[in-house]
Amino acid sequence: MNIKAIAEGLCKKYDTRNPFDLVASLGIVIIYEPLGDIQGYYNTCYKQRFIHINQDLDGYAAAFTCAHELAHAVLHPGVNTPFLRKHTLFSVDKIETQANRFALEVLYDDLELSHLLREPISSAAAYLGVDTRLAEYRMSTISL
Repeated sequence: MNIKAIAEGLCKKYDTRNPFDLVASLGIVIIYEPLGDIQGYYNTCYKQRFIHINQDLDGYAAAFTCAHELAHAVLHPGVNTPFLRKHTLFSVDKIETQANRFALEVLYDDLELSHLLREPISSAAAYLGVDTRLAEYRMSTISL
């Protein structure tokens, strides 16, 4: 699965990197609600798609969560990760990693990140607001 190509295709088609605009363009409903320790989740009900975002998130955290849940809608539309976690031994790590990678591809254009190629990966991680493993992935996908 070429996550970068899928994310870039979506951003190009709708001419935006704003995950909230992408979600709206796809007809997905966003619901803000109190979710406690949960940042967000994606579900469908009667063919309507929903992204639920913790109402306590703001700014970057809300945008990253929106982009992450958008990834589930695009990459894993029939997968119910909460069910898999609770009722099976299936690991959802790969699915969650793909969603995080997709979120970074949506949120950051290669050109915006190019200045970080000369910096330590810790600088890229701090800029992206993610751990170094995820930052290493995103920096490795830059093509100028």
